[in-house]
Amino acid sequence: LGNGGSTLHVLRCLEEQYGDQWTSFTVLLIHSGGYSQRLPSASALGKIFTALPLGDPIFQMLELKLAMYIDFPRHMKPGVLVTCSDDIELYSTGATETITFDKPGFTALAHPSDLAVGTTHGVFVLDPSSFSGKGGLEYASCYRFLHKPDVETMQQSGAVCVRGDHPQLSSSGDSGMASQCVYTDSVFYIDHSTAKQLLMFYKQMGTLSCEIDAYGDFLQALGPGATPDYTKNTSNVSKEDSGLVEVRQQLYSLLQGTPLNVIVLNNSQFYHIGTTQEYLFHFTAESQLRFELDLQPVAFSLFPDTAKPLDQVSIMQSILEPGCVVGPGSVIEYSRLGPEVSVGKGSIVSGSCINFSVDIPSGCFLSSVSVKVKDRVEYVTMVFSVGDDLKKSVKLLSDIHSLQLLGASLPECLQLWGIKASEQLFSSEDSRLGLWTARIFPVCSTLTESVRMSLNMLNSVRHMSAFKLSSFQLLSVKEMLTYKDVEDMLKFRKQIYDEICLQRQKKEV
Repeated sequence: LGNGGSTLHVLRCLEEQYGDQWTSFTVLLIHSGGYSQRLPSASALGKIFTALPLGDPIFQMLELKLAMYIDFPRHMKPGVLVTCSDDIELYSTGATETITFDKPGFTALAHPSDLAVGTTHGVFVLDPSSFSGKGGLEYASCYRFLHKPDVETMQQSGAVCVRGDHPQLSSSGDSGMASQCVYTDSVFYIDHSTAKQLLMFYKQMGTLSCEIDAYGDFLQALGPGATPDYTKNTSNVSKEDSGLVEVRQQLYSLLQGTPLNVIVLNNSQFYHIGTTQEYLFHFTAESQLRFELDLQPVAFSLFPDTAKPLDQVSIMQSILEPGCVVGPGSVIEYSRLGPEVSVGKGSIVSGSCINFSVDIPSGCFLSSVSVKVKDRVEYVTMVFSVGDDLKKSVKLLSDIHSLQLLGASLPECLQLWGIKASEQLFSSEDSRLGLWTARIFPVCSTLTESVRMSLNMLNSVRHMSAFKLSSFQLLSVKEMLTYKDVEDMLKFRKQIYDEICLQRQKKEV
């Protein structure tokens, strides 16, 4: 469905559940996180349930979202506020300024960003006569909306603003460039009558046959400067479905002329934590976000007194036994690490139990998932390098050598593991071959065993030595999500939670 299709689907559910009552509702709609291919530790449970190194017991992204938007409903007419689950908007406004969502059409928050950020986000082309760029908060009108534009497009369309020495923008380090900025998107509000129009459209459509993007496909149709050109541009689409151009054109006709109001938050910062790199940076480095939210190196965890809590780590709801070592820049969440475990620099370990002697190398991504295959709970652990591209796919088997896994090419890995490269190796109905759909991860009867097997796979690639996987049932990451057993994963988290509470009580006594 994409996040646009799922927005429409939610509107229908609201109407089915509440009938005409929903005309008076103010709704917060958070997209829980899709496949999360760039941060696969969040794939099984959804990005909205990402743990944050904050609070005792720890908060998840959901709590932070509710805290950030706590003031909005009081100043909001009936309608829907749409937001993602992997971004954080921090802003400050004057004592008398309020963020109000009460205008017809769409109303979006806008944040000053440097041009590089604009290329991966939505960018507002503001009507220059409608705002001054001064003060903490301004209401402006938007001429048109650009979705992930290149720098040239931003400049030609008048999206680039020249600013004085703005404190939020000097992060680029080059003060000459800091004066140029664009206003990028985050959260947006749809007033009730516009939401109703979208719902009518969805009912007429019947079944959606393609992914719709709530940002690109809704917002690009808005504002007096909108043109239908974008409907044919499918370069940003993750998978190009039949009928997408047609659906976009229908949405454009429906929404054309609908106002796009923008609330410019000059004193604000938008943070995205949707990729392994961003996640590691914001949680472990000296990031602005870490400072602003006071993120902790060790949050709600049992951490040995003997180990000096490094400032550059992030350990969340985990149990680390004395003797265990975690390198700088690494994140450990919902895991149990034994005394002979050492984790290198810049690695991610999620949902794992490791009670044997092992050196996990730097830049390693390890995440365990409970799966239910034939009514039995079993375990699979995915292992990648943090930089491996799980979104990349090729169409031909002869091209899979361009897929990089654990510092080698996919065919090299397969050869070491005794797996034959064939079409059957990939669990994909649309014949896309990639790391996401490669059946390479062994299903094991215990969590520890599954981590051990995946680390053996990693070691075999690092030392170019054979490690045969022929006797195992193998799953792709995509299949892990099909067979995932959320209850069992939560049970493991609860065991860790209970043990932390128990150990703390004993200490207090």
